[in-house]
Amino acid sequence: MAIYNLVSFAGIFILLAIAWGISRVVFRHQGTINWHLIGWGIGLQLLFALFIFIVPTGVKLFQHINDLAVLVLSTASEGAKFLFGPLAAPPGTKDSIGFILAFQAFPTIIFFSAVVAILYYYNVLPFVIRLFAKLFTKFMRISGAEALCATSNIFVGVESAFTIKPYIGNMTRSELCTVLTAGMATVASNVLALYVFTLHVEFPSIAGHLISASFLSAPAALVMAKLIFPETGTPVTLGKDVDVHYERESSLFEAIINSSGAAVKVVFSIAALLIAVLGLVALFDVVIGTIGAKINLFTGLTLDWSLKGILGYIFYPLTLIIGIPLEDAGIISRIIGERLILTEVASYQDLAAALSSNMLSNPRSAVVAAYALCGFAHLASMAIFAGGVTALAPERTAAVSKVAFKALIAATFACLMTACVAGTFFTDTSILFG
Repeated sequence: MAIYNLVSFAGIFILLAIAWGISRVVFRHQGTINWHLIGWGIGLQLLFALFIFIVPTGVKLFQHINDLAVLVLSTASEGAKFLFGPLAAPPGTKDSIGFILAFQAFPTIIFFSAVVAILYYYNVLPFVIRLFAKLFTKFMRISGAEALCATSNIFVGVESAFTIKPYIGNMTRSELCTVLTAGMATVASNVLALYVFTLHVEFPSIAGHLISASFLSAPAALVMAKLIFPETGTPVTLGKDVDVHYERESSLFEAIINSSGAAVKVVFSIAALLIAVLGLVALFDVVIGTIGAKINLFTGLTLDWSLKGILGYIFYPLTLIIGIPLEDAGIISRIIGERLILTEVASYQDLAAALSSNMLSNPRSAVVAAYALCGFAHLASMAIFAGGVTALAPERTAAVSKVAFKALIAATFACLMTACVAGTFFTDTSILFG
């Protein structure tokens, strides 16, 4: 196993080199690289992963966090069971008729949105966000607005843009790229519950791993964003601590009502997106698959011409770089690659299916893949985050549009970097797969 730990460690620097090359050669950016940020970003990730995976106290803390998350998750389904009956009963429980995404996993989004709203109302999350933002601003020498947005994305999704609303209008293009990258390289806590629900039967320690990934991804996003789009200007809030901007509800009950209503929109957006995208992918597979079959027949090749297959080929080298064992690389590359189009929801479902079918020969593959998938790094999210930022600052629409695709690339590399960090320290005796 040690060889794969070394591969993952080397993968961190290979990904950095590739990102730097894309910035200089493809996008022709000539801004000065903030090596101080790069060093601190990598260092913070390695120290956090070392504590969680290797240090006994960190391992115990990880296990407690995982158990707490699973316990809270078990209470999240009570409302769904009341509404939907056996349809909401998870697999393996009384009266369950099997796993149904819409009735078992989606309701957790609404529940956890209410939990986050309560933490916001009592100023718990704003306090934690300010604390992390100050650390990032001080040690990484970035703008306060960038640091605040990156730390907000550890806990919330597109709503993180509201925390820096007063500063968006004066942000440099590099800062805007960082804002979008941070959004797409991380996941919101309410949606994270969906992934835990999807995987925890086959992967009991998934909650702790995904929470760990959320914290690791924030500095990774800052590192990759500044490599892909180096700063060429002078941010207004450079080196300054800025406060969280948010509108506090007048009562706790109002906060719960508003958050639950917003979560319903998220649920329907995810459902609509999955219906549309999965249907379009099936149509693509029919058309390209027919053409590809004729090419295979003519050339004697046996290539997979489905969209998953094509993306799997593209991401195969990157899958090897992050330290996935060779025997599982083909399966995992398809799962990681499809996230770009199908969203991480479909990818986590496919990872769960691969585990339940015993398709993976090495537990390491599932752990590293779980970290690589823990982010909104896909085309739909790029549109959502870009739209969210421009809605708050319409005058920056042109600038946001120009950096959106670069941010998607940076976010993808940030997720892969997070997987490398996890793969560097993962062993059979650190955090058990089960």
